Formats: sequence, structure tokens, C-alpha cells
Amino acid sequence: MSSLQEQLLKAGLVDEKKLARAKQEKNRQASQARKKRGKKDQQPDASRKRPENKKAERDRELNRQRQQAARQKELAAQATQLIVDNKLERAQGEQPYGFVYKRKVKKIYVTEAQKKQLAGGQLAIATYVASDGRRFELVPKAVADKILERDESFVVPVEQSADTGRDENDPYAGYEVPDDLIW
Repeated sequence: MSSLQEQLLKAGLVDEKKLARAKQEKNRQASQARKKRGKKDQQPDASRKRPENKKAERDRELNRQRQQAARQKELAAQATQLIVDNKLERAQGEQPYGFVYKRKVKKIYVTEAQKKQLAGGQLAIATYVASDGRRFELVPKAVADKILERDESFVVPVEQSADTGRDENDPYAGYEVPDDLIW
């Protein structure tokens, strides 16, 4: 016996092209049915999702850390640029001015006017790392405030000289501290 398709072809009811199209359509439908069945079998269960979720969470955390590091680097570059652009000239400075930086006493040379401004709070000491090592520069208080907004580690805290009221009972009130002991 011959198939129905062959019988229709012999009777002249269909031609070769229609048979080929019908065969193609049948194969396509069978292929789609297999794919749908395969997808149902491959549904991820909870045990398969957990490692993917852990990896995705780890990746998000690493990405967040990288973005935070890039932001800190950008802020440090901005702070350094502010210092370099706004530093005051200290070439004429003859007086040493001592300050504490990371538990060590450091010294820079300033003019008398700059020393008074530092004591009065109009100037601040800012630090940054240059190609030749750590540098300390004088900057105006307004610039120091901008630097503090970006990164606090770039501004050296300097104690302001406060004119506190003298104690009447102070036994050393009459003795002035010599200039060479003030740093």
C-alpha cells in the first residue's frame, strides 16, 4: 500500500510543492512541541536557583565595592587638585611652625603673618602625596572646608590658640612663656 500523500499525488489533487510545504509544517510543529516539553523538564528548582542567586549577590557586592573605591579615588583626586590650585606661597617663610600629623611632630616654615593666620583659624594645613613624597601646604579656611567635604584625611587638624580667661589663682600668671618654647 502506498501512503495517502502518494495517492493524492497520483490522482492529481496535489502537486510536489504542496506536499513539501505540508511536510515542512508538520516537522516544524513537532519541533516546537519537543521544545515546549524540554522547557517544562528543565524548570529550575529551588536548589538550582540558590547558587545563581548567591553568585549574583556576590557580583553585586563586588560591583558596589568597585564603584565605592572609584568614588573615593575621584574625591581624593579632587582634594589634591584643590590643594595644588589654592596653596599659599611659603618661600619667604622663615619661622618654623610645628604641628602633629599622625602622632608625629612635623614642621613647616611660614611667615609671621601666616603664623598668626594659622593661629587665628583663617588658614589651614593640607597634605597630599606628590611625586617626591608627602607635602604639606597652607590653604585658606574656605578651601579647607571644601577639602573636608571630599576627604577629611587631607586636612591636618590644627589647634586654634584660644584666649582663655586667666585664672586669678594661677601661681604662674606673671610668667610669660618664652618664644623659643612655642612651636
